[in-house]
Amino acid sequence: MTPALDLDALIWSRRDAGPAFETPLAEIVDFLVEVGKALDFDKNAYLQEAATLNLHCNSLGARILENCYRDIGWFFTREAVEAEAEQSLGGLGANDGWVRRDIQGQAFDIRAFPPRMVHILAGNAPIVPPVTIVRGAISKGVHLLKMPSNDMFTATALLRTMADVGPNHPVTRSFSAAYWRGGDTAIEEHIFRSQYFDKLAVWGGEGAVRHAMKYAAPGFEIISFDPKISISLIGREAFAGGPIAEIARRSAADIIAFNQDACSCARFQFVEGTLSQVDAYCEALVTEMGKDVRYGNGQGGPRPPEALLDELAMLGNLDPIYRVFGQPDGAGMVVRSPDPVAFNPGGKLVNVVAVASLAEAIAHVSVATQSVGVYPLGRIGQLRDGLSSAGAQRIVGLGNINSGKFGGLPHDGGWPVHRMMHWVVTEAEKEPTQP
Repeated sequence: MTPALDLDALIWSRRDAGPAFETPLAEIVDFLVEVGKALDFDKNAYLQEAATLNLHCNSLGARILENCYRDIGWFFTREAVEAEAEQSLGGLGANDGWVRRDIQGQAFDIRAFPPRMVHILAGNAPIVPPVTIVRGAISKGVHLLKMPSNDMFTATALLRTMADVGPNHPVTRSFSAAYWRGGDTAIEEHIFRSQYFDKLAVWGGEGAVRHAMKYAAPGFEIISFDPKISISLIGREAFAGGPIAEIARRSAADIIAFNQDACSCARFQFVEGTLSQVDAYCEALVTEMGKDVRYGNGQGGPRPPEALLDELAMLGNLDPIYRVFGQPDGAGMVVRSPDPVAFNPGGKLVNVVAVASLAEAIAHVSVATQSVGVYPLGRIGQLRDGLSSAGAQRIVGLGNINSGKFGGLPHDGGWPVHRMMHWVVTEAEKEPTQP
């Protein structure tokens, strides 16, 4: 049902500079701020249309999708955009041209030159297109957005809004969005080439990332935002006399956002305490998972796959070594175990592991661990070096995994805009010394 693609329309000629290559970054920031103002869901027909159409192909419900679209404008605030530029590039305006540096007594001019990029977007949450567009605009490069089959509407809604705000603005003319079936060699083998693009940024699952990697070649780099999982670490302070329901509420927010379908959603939790304390926590957690959060369904949410339900039934027969809490009704389930289960929990199912010390959890952290939510916040200092050495990339307070700020922080262990840029150095004649 999608239109045939004109391959020539998907590229920008290397013989010509990109539309925004020489546009001052301050002007780009001003434009993005105006775009953000135009992304008011109640007034933006494109976002409203995207929210309606996405119901046919996205796993998130109407309430969650609408809340996502209502918050998209936040990515375009001046504070967020400037922070992303300053921290990624070493200062606001650092990619506005050639910068003279004296290095080891010799003069050099260095430029963060705008890139030419393809972005393979993920469709599990509508935050990927705005993040990609803001970062791409900051880079001043040209960007082709390959839309996923489960979200063909968010990117186009944003680009149509940009076209209304500034139809001939250099940033507007620096983006295109298109859809083709993933892996279609008739398209990909023709355009995923260094004569057209410098880099391919891929979001998504292991299959998507491995597929993209096969196109890596001299002059054509792959930037991957790999599939990840997130975890929670809950110290014995949770049982020091306060209401365990409050701890469970924070924890549930980290689990069920985007119906546990995003990399940032906790799937494993390690809890310090006696078995009776941990079981009391599990009961409270099931209750809290059954309540709606801004980006997740409580009652009526997704259910674990049938294969997992069979395994849960088997584990339930091993009580008290394993214990299963909740029902497969979409409200949320917990399986408590002495060690992490061998399967990857999903469908609002979380694995709670009782531990004598939170340090034990570090053995189960790897480079696939994106975010770690910790309670209490004061325990982060004791754990962060060990977690980082094991591969974790982001450590926050419990309940804050899905409410963090965009702009100015590393993502997946790096600075994406910095990685996007084509860093060029030229030898320069040293300025004559004034008498």
